[in-house]
Amino acid sequence: MSDVLPQLIEMTRYLANPAKEFAILGEGNTSARIDDDTFYVKASGTSMVNIDANGFVKVSISKVTPLLDDLGAGDKEVQEAFQHAMIDPPEGKRPSVEAILHAILLQVPEFSFIGHTHPTYTATLLCSKKCEEAVEGRLFPDQIVSMKHKSVYVPYTDPGLPLAREVKKRFEAYVDEQGVLPSVIMMQNHGLIVMGNSPRAVASGTEMTEKSSKVIVGTYAMGGPNFLAPKDVARIFTRPDEAYRLKTITGNQ
Repeated sequence: MSDVLPQLIEMTRYLANPAKEFAILGEGNTSARIDDDTFYVKASGTSMVNIDANGFVKVSISKVTPLLDDLGAGDKEVQEAFQHAMIDPPEGKRPSVEAILHAILLQVPEFSFIGHTHPTYTATLLCSKKCEEAVEGRLFPDQIVSMKHKSVYVPYTDPGLPLAREVKKRFEAYVDEQGVLPSVIMMQNHGLIVMGNSPRAVASGTEMTEKSSKVIVGTYAMGGPNFLAPKDVARIFTRPDEAYRLKTITGNQ
């Protein structure tokens, strides 16, 4: 067993702790890169809460990402590609429908672990009419330290291959425009993706996103959020002491 897998199992169970309300039943999925071309991803329909090694499948990145350029690919082609991309496939298992999305993000050298969850307050924001406004703003310094100055926002898109394509487009646009990698992707009427170089980075990013969402939901009940001014957000984001604190707290950069 790769030493990555025990870390992934522990992270997945942590994210699925019922007390945290990040994911229930078969919600959410997680992944971790093994090497340049292979990764573990949660098997479709598997519950995260008590997951073990049998709840993950090993997938080849290079065998699933060509689907992104195959504009004629439908559900049948996706399932065939998944079957072909699995390494030592376990009986009756197949990758999560979001495996292509994970493959895209795990190609980024700085990302080794990914957690996709549906936290309650974050889902509340993402399902609201104020969704994009709420995702764009920043309210307090620790939110900026953990979630960076801005998140990737993805309008609702059909899960699976269409969503993977949209996330790729929005992710690349963010990097081009902002000049840095994001740590959080917020998907309208869907959920949250947090990327990091360690399980701790993914867990802490998920927790801070959910705390921030809870605060924002509360502010709308009190007249609306008082978002920090762009100059104040930029100041926190570029302070060297805050960068050091982020690395110390999460191990992420």
